Amino acid sequence: MKPRLVELLSTYADYHRHPLNRLVHFIGIPLIVFNAVSLLDWVLLGHVAGHEVTLAHLAFVAVIGWYATLDRRLAALMALWYGLCFPLGWYAPWPVIIGAGVVGWTIQFIGHAVWEKRSPALFKNLLQALVGPLYLAALAARLWPPKDPRP
Repeated sequence: MKPRLVELLSTYADYHRHPLNRLVHFIGIPLIVFNAVSLLDWVLLGHVAGHEVTLAHLAFVAVIGWYATLDRRLAALMALWYGLCFPLGWYAPWPVIIGAGVVGWTIQFIGHAVWEKRSPALFKNLLQALVGPLYLAALAARLWPPKDPRP
């Protein structure tokens, strides 16, 4: 794992030590990602070759591209996860999209206030908002925490 990714994930993990806070993040972060992709997909930028191009498309390319500089396996997982948000957002009623964001952010902040007793990492570094989903993917793929290389 690249040192920069280890640094980012270590910082994020330091803000998420309590198991119940991590649990609510496993619920809240997917809701927030769905909300963000869906909202950005409402912003039409234009048409290319007869296809609509939205702000979500540009954000997707930028974010997945950044993830790929950190770890290609995780970037592929993130592309799948973020990519699934597009069709879900097309069919979800707008109150569901808005509600997903409200519920996601609310339980995140509750997790930090009640269990972690510490402000979210993104309050110190906004980039951590993109690290959170990557952290969950790394946990789910069992790529984090790093394995001890000693026998």
